[in-house]
Amino acid sequence: MQLEAIYHRSKQGWSYAYDHETVHIRIRTKKNDVAAVDLIAVDKYAFERMTEYVPMRKFTSDALFDYWEAAYKPPFRRLRYAFRFVDDQEQWFLTERGFRKELSKEYFESFEYPYLNKVDIFEPPAWVKEAVFYQIFPERFANGDTSNDPENVLPWGGEPTPTNFFGGDLEGVIQHLDHLNELGITAIYFTPVFEATTNHKYDTRDYMKIDPQFGSNEKLKELVEACHARGIRVLLDAVFNHAGKTFPPFVDVLEKGDQSAYKDWFYVREYPLRVEEGIPTYETFAFEPIMPKLNTEHPEVKEYLLEAARYWIEEIGIDGWRLDVANEVDHQFWREFRQVVKKANPQAYILGEIWHDSMAWLQGDQFDAVMNYPFTDAVNDFFAKQLGDAAEFASAIGTQLANYPQQATEAAFNLLDSHDTPRLLTLCDDDKRRMKLTSLFQFTHPGVPCIYYGDEVGLAGKGDPDCRRCMEWDVEKQDRELFEFYRDLIALRRNYEAMRSVNIRFLQAESDSRVLLYERRSESGERFLIAINASSEGTSIRAGEQFDGRSWQTKLSSDATIAHVGDALTIQLEAYGFAVLKQIN
Repeated sequence: MQLEAIYHRSKQGWSYAYDHETVHIRIRTKKNDVAAVDLIAVDKYAFERMTEYVPMRKFTSDALFDYWEAAYKPPFRRLRYAFRFVDDQEQWFLTERGFRKELSKEYFESFEYPYLNKVDIFEPPAWVKEAVFYQIFPERFANGDTSNDPENVLPWGGEPTPTNFFGGDLEGVIQHLDHLNELGITAIYFTPVFEATTNHKYDTRDYMKIDPQFGSNEKLKELVEACHARGIRVLLDAVFNHAGKTFPPFVDVLEKGDQSAYKDWFYVREYPLRVEEGIPTYETFAFEPIMPKLNTEHPEVKEYLLEAARYWIEEIGIDGWRLDVANEVDHQFWREFRQVVKKANPQAYILGEIWHDSMAWLQGDQFDAVMNYPFTDAVNDFFAKQLGDAAEFASAIGTQLANYPQQATEAAFNLLDSHDTPRLLTLCDDDKRRMKLTSLFQFTHPGVPCIYYGDEVGLAGKGDPDCRRCMEWDVEKQDRELFEFYRDLIALRRNYEAMRSVNIRFLQAESDSRVLLYERRSESGERFLIAINASSEGTSIRAGEQFDGRSWQTKLSSDATIAHVGDALTIQLEAYGFAVLKQIN
């Protein structure tokens, strides 16, 4: 037994409260090295009398490790614990002080979860894990009111550039809510809508005012109410890391230098403010001179931004915030932000834009979730870009599932493309078959799926600005077959609990293969098999003996052939084919 591969540490993602009465305990072992792991649970004040051996389940694996988990309900909301590892040759115990051949009776050797305090429990909003999101870039979605068009507006559908405008607005969204309802969308994430100079609006001038090119505060409230009437939640983009060049406090510093009352709202290295050889003398987002970084430690800055966070929730009725460049803002600001937002609406969703491992922000005191870019990269690499094999892909997914507590996985924002990336169809070299496989995995994986506007009708586009093309509203030019596919995917996810659960298990994911077979289960007993052939050649998949003799109903497929040869379930898939099967007995 490779003891050096075994890892556990109290708190964070290794021991945490899942709900008001349940603690999840996790531990890592070398892959395929340990036959069984038991959690040895005791009450900290009844060490001799209240000992339970709880079998742990292997909930995921990656290339190097197996990850085990037990859900335990301590009778008195406190817990001390150790582990037992068993294979066919030996047995070991692990306490906080190390490995033992015999379980120590010493009270203080155990790991400890001191107390299950309700206020410390990380609880993302319950509605989020049921949601299907749709991202809208407002300037390019629909022009519903030509009276608020900018002076230099171009005809709808032209080539996007970093500086041009096509007149998209909030009224345009209101006029096309039927499209979202037909698709099955239950939540919208809007990129910034506050007053700014650019078409993307990430250079905020006024955090309390809708950009006049989009409408007004009242128009946004009308939109929110129209969405709520249709069962659609609304998420706005909070650009609190930096402001814009026309933000009045920044203009004041530009004019008055170190005599400005707002000089400490920003990080200024040298006056006067200027740009030398492409580098501003003040801190910015990246090196963008039009996006000065805000000092979120400053009391006045905090007061202003936190009031904006409160206002749009309480007065306009939005359902949460997506936080731009979230990892460059101090943790303490986000802790105070969470308190303000959750006081305004305890069910508001707080979503951070972070492109890397985000455990530091997912402790229950800052964000409910992050944009799950490690998931995005793994899925797009395998399905869209045709990189790697099935074993490498399953390993990447296994690592991701092991990284976060269950509630963080349930609320994770799983996207495939956005205003910051090439569009999915373009990533797939315009191959709809590969696009469908990518989206199929997205919608049959734990977490919250998001569709970037236009993907559902075949909108293509390279990186920014090409990924920000105008939405295609001419039905004759839309890919309606692709729309129907997305509608079926969304219905599958919304109709079956198993598709929203965290229980996913790879049954086939081998080296030098691009074939996947995985299982999705619910706590209530629903069971699905998903077979995917991510290769350019047809293949036949034989499910394991555990599926023999079962009856299966095809819920979604690409002309797959399902048969029982003897007692064996076989699935014949064409190139880039798939099948989603539901067990019916």
